[in-house]
Amino acid sequence: MNRSSRTAAAALSAAAILAGAWPSAAAPATSDDGHGAAARARVSWGTVTVPPGRAGLLKATGLTGPDLGTGSTLTLTAPAGARVTGTPLDAPGYRGAVGADGRTAVYTATSAERPWRAGTFPFVLTVPADAVPGTRLSGCSLRLADAAGTTRATGGCQVTVGLAEPQLTSPEPGVPLTARPVVAGTAHPGARITVRGPDDGTVCTAVAGPDGRWTCTPGEALPEGPGRLQATATLNGASATSEQIQITVGAPTPGR
Repeated sequence: MNRSSRTAAAALSAAAILAGAWPSAAAPATSDDGHGAAARARVSWGTVTVPPGRAGLLKATGLTGPDLGTGSTLTLTAPAGARVTGTPLDAPGYRGAVGADGRTAVYTATSAERPWRAGTFPFVLTVPADAVPGTRLSGCSLRLADAAGTTRATGGCQVTVGLAEPQLTSPEPGVPLTARPVVAGTAHPGARITVRGPDDGTVCTAVAGPDGRWTCTPGEALPEGPGRLQATATLNGASATSEQIQITVGAPTPGR
């Protein structure tokens, strides 16, 4: 790289920091086109998928850049439709706090050497029970500031509404079954349910009703002897799978 190129690269890096667009360690200071597009790109510092009515852990990581020192802060702004409910970092040198309205949470460097250079910074995010599975919530962001409160870097974060695991409530494990038992359970309302059997083939399908309940009956007789059943729910591109239950199918009933 000649002298003019080095001067241009330094200017672009300084402009990126002042603009709050802090490239990750893996990102070059300039792009192949020489206009610094990579430096100005908004990096992602964390992703999480949270089912409706539950909490999930957004782990901010990959933070790089200049040493900001004691008193610097990392602030999360929750996306629309979610709330921050915890800052469970268990590491010396940082103090966490959640805003009174649940919209923001902040970690403050209290004594950490070279803060934010390494480690993972967790935030607990809670999604309301009426959130729509498969939706990506907008507005999630992270901001690093120095002790004076000046923004030194910003990053994006992604929060997606997931799907709660379906539950198998019938048949009961360990109870001898007929070859075509009624299979039932609960899931998110409107979710499509696929029940799979011992050979991972589809046993039966159903759609969860407004109350979340569903039932189906195998189209073909299940193989005699021990086996298993497992249900998968899908809705709007999101999916979740139940725990397996062990079953035993007895001798077929005469005449069936």
